Amino acid sequence: MMAGIRTPNKRKPKPPFRRKRPFFFDAAGCFRLVLLIIGILVLLNAVMMLFVSNLYMVLAIQAGAAVCLILYAVFIRKIPKAIHITAAVICLLPVSFSAFLFIYGNTSNADYSEDVIIVLGAGVRGETVSAVLARRLDAAAEYLTVNPDATVIVCGGLGDRAVITEAEAMERYLVSKGVPIHRIIREGMSTSTYENLAFAGEILQWHFPDGFRAVVATNDFHLFRAVTLARHAGFSANRIGATTPLSTLPQNYIREMMAIARMLIFPPWTG
Repeated sequence: MMAGIRTPNKRKPKPPFRRKRPFFFDAAGCFRLVLLIIGILVLLNAVMMLFVSNLYMVLAIQAGAAVCLILYAVFIRKIPKAIHITAAVICLLPVSFSAFLFIYGNTSNADYSEDVIIVLGAGVRGETVSAVLARRLDAAAEYLTVNPDATVIVCGGLGDRAVITEAEAMERYLVSKGVPIHRIIREGMSTSTYENLAFAGEILQWHFPDGFRAVVATNDFHLFRAVTLARHAGFSANRIGATTPLSTLPQNYIREMMAIARMLIFPPWTG
């Protein structure tokens, strides 16, 4: 190399600019995003239902579970593996049981030759049936159209937010759907699912002294407990499941799992 001649420094070429990928770009990120969206939706649902429902404890559990899900999604990459496994095990039982209730409640075994259809009560506000109860009554009205010889018994006493009994509100709804009033029997004293069925059974024994074949109509989440309680009330029943409004799904399934646990621990038929 000749003295006094400077050679230019060879600079390494800069790597091409790479934009940082969003956190949901890979499979783990997509899973995280799904959990986050579900958690936010469930939390918003709990807040909105607070204005139309009095299931405060159930809604608190729903909101708490939603917050836990959101936090889990946010910090999922920093959570130890042992906690991931524990969370999966904890979630498995309620998710699996909810799936069972849904499948059971959406598989009808009515043969449309039963003597009576028993419609279980639910919320009434003022004189108006709730959306959940309306679904049960719609299923009953459809059944009565297919089986014109059947009688229907509507069950339910006076609720906290009602000015008439659930049974009376249910009767009015069925009449508005074209069901003749002479085909409707009212049971307006019960305050629980077990009482719905036990009191209905006593009334039906008087109406059908030679025995009767029954089918129970209620929402899908409620049907397993209803059929179980019917057996303990002294009669077997087929089932027709009505769909549940989407906005009420979380709290109804949470409440139902709590009710089934209570039924198993404190059987109402022994009281």
